[in-house]
Amino acid sequence: MVMAVIASIRQISRQSTFAVKRDSLLKFCCFIQNESFLSRQCLNCITFANQRSYSVTRASLHAPNVASPFDSSMLVKPIVFQHHNILCKWLHARDLSNASIELQTDEDVIRFSFHKPPGTYVSTNRKRKMSKRAKLNELRFYRLKAKKKMNSPNPEVRIRYKLEKAKRKEAWLIEKLRKFEIPKAPPEAYDPEILTDEEKHYLKRTGEKKKNYVQVGRRGVFGGVVLNMHLHWKKHETVKVTCKPCKPGQVHEYAEELTRLSKGTVIDIKPNNTIIFYRGKNYVQPKTMSPTDTLSKNKALEKYKYEQSLDHTSEFIEKLEKELEEFLEHKARYKKAEESEPQDFADNDGYNSTLS
Repeated sequence: MVMAVIASIRQISRQSTFAVKRDSLLKFCCFIQNESFLSRQCLNCITFANQRSYSVTRASLHAPNVASPFDSSMLVKPIVFQHHNILCKWLHARDLSNASIELQTDEDVIRFSFHKPPGTYVSTNRKRKMSKRAKLNELRFYRLKAKKKMNSPNPEVRIRYKLEKAKRKEAWLIEKLRKFEIPKAPPEAYDPEILTDEEKHYLKRTGEKKKNYVQVGRRGVFGGVVLNMHLHWKKHETVKVTCKPCKPGQVHEYAEELTRLSKGTVIDIKPNNTIIFYRGKNYVQPKTMSPTDTLSKNKALEKYKYEQSLDHTSEFIEKLEKELEEFLEHKARYKKAEESEPQDFADNDGYNSTLS
């Protein structure tokens, strides 16, 4: 009887490829071996398998490729399932789905394959990695698109493209400058010394005569400027701070910032952007002469470059907006003149006909 069943399977498998469920495969294996494999617990597991079909990983089912004629050793119990507990664990696996096992016969070779039913969820969260050629093609596309706008015969398209690009750059620069914002330290309690007019006049004259000075350049006020002021105050009562280059009104901002950081007193601000600082009567050199809430020399230079670029970009945006406004006014004026021309021509035709 066993040989007849095997022969019928071989005949059907040669004709076509068919799919069988896992529970049918288990019952068939137990029937071939004619063993008391289907205990009550196993039958419960199989009836549970009848309710749902479960997927199997390739490692759990040991069914190697077998050449015809059909080898009955493939269905031996130690090869298929080593123990009843393994079967139960296999049926109650975590990764459960409605997958089916397909028995394929190609060129007298039997193979088992697993197929997922249609409608199964496939994760699409994984990002697709672009090749180098694809990235270059994408960049080339955007470059050609920008070139087409720049060489457009319509002036409005060219102006709007430049304006959009400048606004993107302005937003990027503002975002970069936010990284250089340092929270100010809480102000320390100190008593600013009150000087009389005679003392101020004396300190002003001595500060002008002395040659010691500190330069505030394009980096602005940073930790090194305050450090140099304290080093000068070690031997001198006053120090000159020269600000070059300096925008109109910026020297007063520098004076306030240096007063807060160095705890000195401003004696005078010259028209040539020079500030005279007095250290104080009870001056004591601090342990940390460079304040912690200031930028380093390299970061101050980097901040200056971004600020300079932002100023130029803002000026360029204003220029483009003005240019676009003038072009739209000219366009509206030209359109209005075109609309009024046919009407004037019709009035002139009517006047000539009346004369004739």
